[in-house]
Amino acid sequence: MSIDSNLDQASNKLTIAVDGRFDFSAHKDFRDSYEALEAKPEKFSIDMGGANYIDSSALGMLLLLRDHAGGDQADVEIVNCSSDVKKILTISNFDQLFSIH
Repeated sequence: MSIDSNLDQASNKLTIAVDGRFDFSAHKDFRDSYEALEAKPEKFSIDMGGANYIDSSALGMLLLLRDHAGGDQADVEIVNCSSDVKKILTISNFDQLFSIH
């Protein structure tokens, strides 16, 4: 499991890439990827291209990020989901809370 983040200064967009298992073991690294920034980005993108597993604690982490980003007004997208990850997000109604591509 690894969490990498990149802030694009031009678009003020933070991209967080998840690789491997997205579960509770990623909690600290995931939170640090956005909470350690001096200023809050306007946009957030969670790149799940490398994620091969997601569990309920990961869903909770996504909700915490959404709250940090501004709740209902937050601009958070989840991209590059495998069919299995997208199915879990859809079953959990996360397609109502996030833009999923």
